[in-house]
Amino acid sequence: MSAWNFIKHFPCNNLSRQILRVRPHCFFTSSTHTSPFSISTSSSSSWFTESLAVPYLSVRIHCPKHFVDPFSEALLCFGASSVAVDEDIEEDDEDATSGSCFVSKEICIESIFPVDQEVKMCISQAANSIGLKEIPKFKVEMGDELDWITKNQESFQPVEIAERLWIVPEWTSPPVAEAVNIILNPGFAFGTGEHPTTKLCLLLLQSLIKGGEAFLDYGTGSGILAIAALKFGAALSVGIDIDPEAIKSARHNAALNNIQLERLELHLAPSENSSSGNEIPLRKAQFDVVIANILLNPVMELADHILSFATPGATIGISGILSEQLPNVKERYSPFLEDISVATIGDWVCMSGTKKRS
Repeated sequence: MSAWNFIKHFPCNNLSRQILRVRPHCFFTSSTHTSPFSISTSSSSSWFTESLAVPYLSVRIHCPKHFVDPFSEALLCFGASSVAVDEDIEEDDEDATSGSCFVSKEICIESIFPVDQEVKMCISQAANSIGLKEIPKFKVEMGDELDWITKNQESFQPVEIAERLWIVPEWTSPPVAEAVNIILNPGFAFGTGEHPTTKLCLLLLQSLIKGGEAFLDYGTGSGILAIAALKFGAALSVGIDIDPEAIKSARHNAALNNIQLERLELHLAPSENSSSGNEIPLRKAQFDVVIANILLNPVMELADHILSFATPGATIGISGILSEQLPNVKERYSPFLEDISVATIGDWVCMSGTKKRS
């Protein structure tokens, strides 16, 4: 398994109709999946709109409520380009083709798949991976990418992370002009600031950066954390990702924030199927702060690799994990970290600690 086979996503716990974005790779599969949409306006870079030429499959899935988090993750890993949880709908149970959901026991997941994807097989594999004995009921329709863009644009509004810290979509004006405003157009990549894991990482960064630090964003997505670190006073930010679209997105967002690329290095890491065999030009023990906001499996599998980039005494932040997963993550990292602390928002966790010097 490649050391760069990581993923980011917007998990769907406690989010109402929250659009989720996902990388092309997952720890469970080596297939490549591309998101069918991008948020775009007339002021956006042309690469956003050029990527909208293909249609997609809109799949509405009935899921038992207590399985919604792991099943959403599994769908992303077995072929879905995105998932959204519709927690506002309260309907009576109807037949399997009506598209409605059971109020008492089930919830609706609206999922997006590439048109060439075998949806039934993906759903079956996802269900099997988390122990569901039966394939959930689902309905497939052809989607209109322009409608999907509108949904995303409407769902992504300015987000206040903390006092005087805002994430602002490219197509809106900052609510507080004098605040630290991170201007963003996520495009295909993860990271709008809306999800608890991103908020936790931003708050951690804000508390850690005092000025002059070197920061590594392990799985940069939209570049939101790398950009934030520079705005907080870091001397250098480096973002790495296996998805070319994420690198494009992060570069676009750096330009939106008037950040020079010599201060924000962005590297496309080799994936499992990469034929180049080239490693990214990063030294070991180079960074004062390292944050990985990814999924549980790569967090566990790649612990040594993540830690190798940090200097002794550096702060490591690990997020993208649920509170129930924390004991395993803590056990995995405890031999290497001291002064471990945990911050939570809802069911989501960000664990941080100092890399041991010995």
